[in-house]
Amino acid sequence: MADDSISEWLQLTNSPQIEELRFRRFRGESDFPAMVAVTRRMGERSYATSAEDLANDFKHTEGFTPRTDVLIAEVGGRMIGWTRVWRTQDPAGLTLYNHFVNLLPEWYGKGVRVAMLRHSELRLKEIANRHREDADRMLQSTAVDTDADWKSTLESEGYRIFRYGLAMVRPNLDNIPDLPFPEGIEVRPVKPEYYRDIIDAWNEACRDMRGQIPISDEDFKAFQESQIFDPSLWQIAWYRDQVVGTTMSFINRQANEETGRKRGYVEAISVRRPWRGKGIASALIARSLKLLKSRGMTEAALGVDAENPSGAVQLYERMGFEVVKRGVIYRKPLK
Repeated sequence: MADDSISEWLQLTNSPQIEELRFRRFRGESDFPAMVAVTRRMGERSYATSAEDLANDFKHTEGFTPRTDVLIAEVGGRMIGWTRVWRTQDPAGLTLYNHFVNLLPEWYGKGVRVAMLRHSELRLKEIANRHREDADRMLQSTAVDTDADWKSTLESEGYRIFRYGLAMVRPNLDNIPDLPFPEGIEVRPVKPEYYRDIIDAWNEACRDMRGQIPISDEDFKAFQESQIFDPSLWQIAWYRDQVVGTTMSFINRQANEETGRKRGYVEAISVRRPWRGKGIASALIARSLKLLKSRGMTEAALGVDAENPSGAVQLYERMGFEVVKRGVIYRKPLK
């Protein structure tokens, strides 16, 4: 239920002088189609976003109030951009105050993004004031290398590069190797009663992944309600009653239809520390690729930290993946 005491229209500090430019709050699900249209116009996305995807994301983001945590820019009553803010914590105890600005490319370089970024920072500082126990905290945003406008905007506002992420693609699903597991390791069909063990194993592995945010209960609910959730594609390695390795593959059929691809994703690749270096990850990836091929896919993709300390990039290259895009995570101290 929207709070009618909060004004819908906002005056932003340093807003550029553009005829009929106005900023307003989120109105509800009626805004989702236009928000998706803006995002798609910005260029290729790894996962095509739908109105349903956004609704699911908004529903399950903890501590998120769309009425106050989303800002929309309009010109002449037509949406040209939007931003949102939210708070997360990484395994090292650092609290991250996240934001981004989606904007139609024809409005780049006109000062709209700077005004929206500064508004987001003010809102994030209000949120941070409610969490004074957060001793270590940073503002965070992301960019793809091809979005020079957003990168320059962040850098001009004092953000610095924290790390790079790579989008990798295996352009075909031919010549997938047969790779055995170590003795005693087996893959079992995924059942709902295993979900807790699987997520716990992934979250344990996150501790060794720089900046990786663990999967919360609310995150997993959102995943379960999304159109990509398909545990029959997962490959989970067990040793007796313990999960020792994971891949949580999925197929985004909507994105495939829109792009004309037949692409599957091999994600949430992890091996618990005592089991690393034994070929488990390679064997899980090989099984995942074969399963995606059996479902009619002709290529596979994944994302990885460019400086993953476990040598993941080199592993994925050996498994036939190639770097196709680089993303950047930016951070700035929250004062």
